[in-house]
Amino acid sequence: MRVIMGVLRSKDGVYYVRKKVPAKLEHLVPSVLGVSRPRVAWLKRSLRTKDQREANIKAKPILVEFDRVLARAAVLLQDVPRIAVLSEVLIERIADYLYAWMLEEDEDLRREGTGSEDLFQEIARQLREAGIPFVSPFSTNGARPAYGLSDRETLKLREDTDGVLPLAKEALARGNVSFVREQLDELLGVFRINLDPSGPGYRRLGMAVLRRYVQALQAIQRRNQGEAVETPRVVEPTRCEASTGGTLSAALAGWKKAKQTTATTLLEFEHAVRRFTELHGDMQIEQIVRRHVKEFREALQAIPVRRAGSLRLATLPDIVTWSARHPDAKKVAPATVNKLLGGVQAVVVWGRDNGLVSDDRPWADPFSNMRLDEPEPEREPWEICELKLLFTSAIYTTNHRPSGGRGEAAYWLPLLALFTGARQGEIAPLTVRNVHQDAGTGIYTITIREDEARSVRVKTASSRRSIPIHPMLIKLGFLALVEERRQAGGPGAPLFPLMRPGPRGGYAEGWSKWFGRYLRSLGIVDTRRVFHSFRHGFKDGLRRTGISEDLNDALLGQTGNGGVGRTYGAKDMVRRFGLPQLHSAVAKVEYPGLDLSHLLPPSVQ
Repeated sequence: MRVIMGVLRSKDGVYYVRKKVPAKLEHLVPSVLGVSRPRVAWLKRSLRTKDQREANIKAKPILVEFDRVLARAAVLLQDVPRIAVLSEVLIERIADYLYAWMLEEDEDLRREGTGSEDLFQEIARQLREAGIPFVSPFSTNGARPAYGLSDRETLKLREDTDGVLPLAKEALARGNVSFVREQLDELLGVFRINLDPSGPGYRRLGMAVLRRYVQALQAIQRRNQGEAVETPRVVEPTRCEASTGGTLSAALAGWKKAKQTTATTLLEFEHAVRRFTELHGDMQIEQIVRRHVKEFREALQAIPVRRAGSLRLATLPDIVTWSARHPDAKKVAPATVNKLLGGVQAVVVWGRDNGLVSDDRPWADPFSNMRLDEPEPEREPWEICELKLLFTSAIYTTNHRPSGGRGEAAYWLPLLALFTGARQGEIAPLTVRNVHQDAGTGIYTITIREDEARSVRVKTASSRRSIPIHPMLIKLGFLALVEERRQAGGPGAPLFPLMRPGPRGGYAEGWSKWFGRYLRSLGIVDTRRVFHSFRHGFKDGLRRTGISEDLNDALLGQTGNGGVGRTYGAKDMVRRFGLPQLHSAVAKVEYPGLDLSHLLPPSVQ
């Protein structure tokens, strides 16, 4: 029986301490220790003493250190997301690894011996010296072959193979992958894969491994008969293959570090990659082909709109299985599927562009032209009668401030969107510093930009922009609100202090849900009318003024159809168009039939 932990003495009398590394951690310990070896089976260190008492004292802190190493390795294992399926390419690579490893180990045994012959001869010597009679069919003269196996070792090797092979073949005939459960767990540790034992991927991998296990035993049996059977080269999974480099998860980690994006986009991309990994595993980017994307797309199309109970935490393969049993459940829209496809595509392409695909390997984006056709967007501009209903509601006529409306945000966010076309996520986190007056022209503007201190991001690079403040907003008292906030909290004071970042990082997450409920309470039940409808209405209002599309795109922070709008920032757009031209365009936006005079302060009416 092998000692898995303790203080031992070497042949020269020096004590050392060692501890067995669990098989599932053998390929993670090198990362913790910072060594280049592919695996570490034992943690071992010399105690540099021949005194047993001193050795026992020195061993205790070292064993504690060994425990810390194993704990850190276990954390690495836990960090690997559990998946339910594996790609066929990865399954074959894992099975081939087992086959090559078994034949290499067999070849090592035949070349170096099993290590048991010395023990056998030592026991025979002790029996002779003790005068105990014994009979052995093998030589007990204390010598062992200079090369290769002894007669006893050769017979034992043949008996082992002949005994195990029929059992393995019977397991293969029955599809009993539990026969190779130990090998499966070790292989998953080698490749650092956290595969769900109850999922379809585990069974498929198990059958592939069981087949190669039987084939390896058959090859060893032929060697036992003197046949020349070559040993395939054992290609150890590189640190890239076994953990992060070159994989989809590595690309996501690199993308997150390189990109300054919104918390919402980050969560969306993480979710998309997680869904892909649940279906195909953490694939090497260069191995993702269109078949994988097609299967991913079809699986996404099976996701139901409403997921309750255990389905909320279900993996994508489990969701597909559920949907097959519930074909009438309403599924997510093509736009949702395309958003998830686009998230994985962006990460994959970033990985390709940043060296995670071999330079000598031809590679084409497997996600290109794989998106679903989408129906026309359901969001539409407001009807004038709906705007009248909103702006004559209690919030605007009786100073009603529902708790969900977050104070003055309930009053001002719709008005700001109406006359700026800004997104609710751009308006909600505004501070006094975002509003300023140009010294040369006297024009007031709202600048949309990042605010690192408050974790405010913009949706895209083109979203950074300056929007002249519409004269109606000034008449309604928006600048007075800004000054009031400045007096209360200084230039960094938020305009809407009750707005707070939600779970996804957006300042308008909870407010948006309240606004939808408020619209329905007013009788505006058309689901195509949402806050984003203000943006559509403002864009149409700009078009009615006759301005160019690139100016329109610049004011809305859009890229246009490949036009120059994508290159604008706040300073660039002012430099290109001039603040007076931008102000003139915004000031001309009007909504015929909408009268807001009842909102004007008495001094303006």
